[in-house]
Amino acid sequence: MSLLRVVAILIMFGVALSAVGKSATPQNSATTLAAQPDDIPKSIAESVSGTLQFVEGDFLGLAEAMPEDKYSFIPTVGKFDGVRSFGEQVKHVACAQFAFFNEFEGKKPPDDCEKGGHDPAKTKAELIKYLKDSFDYSNRVLATLTAKNALERVEGRYGGPNTKLGISVIAVWHITDHYGQLVEYLRLNGIATEHTEIRAEGSVSR
Repeated sequence: MSLLRVVAILIMFGVALSAVGKSATPQNSATTLAAQPDDIPKSIAESVSGTLQFVEGDFLGLAEAMPEDKYSFIPTVGKFDGVRSFGEQVKHVACAQFAFFNEFEGKKPPDDCEKGGHDPAKTKAELIKYLKDSFDYSNRVLATLTAKNALERVEGRYGGPNTKLGISVIAVWHITDHYGQLVEYLRLNGIATEHTEIRAEGSVSR
């Protein structure tokens, strides 16, 4: 076979492959796009609640990881005058969740969340139930956030005046703030969990 004939055959073969590739690409692309799940939030409420539930899970993990006899722990190495104990931190976060979303609904929030509120919870089991109840409540209320009411005014001393969207974002921030503090409480007691290994930064001085 002559060299020219070989070259001609190779050129025709390359053109044929190129044509096949071009004809298949759109179909393959469409199939790939169709196969991708619609996994982004579908509403304003979902855009906030995904992150809220994530940080709530992390915070609850810390609360469950600390032994009950350490719920009274307060750091002493460094300047920690007047800081909350571990249990008081948990109670404060639970109370604040009720407060933020009470304000969202236009209700009167608890007066004393700085000290954990008026709920009688004291033991680890009671505090964790109080925490879970506050998370359940906040998620039920957050589900009512819409594009129509997101900028409605919210009044109250826990993050107000604000909007319904704004107070919801503050609720997320507040949990992460105290999450960072309690990571250090656990580490000072020699406790390391998946929650303390991944995101372990934050002040413990509040």
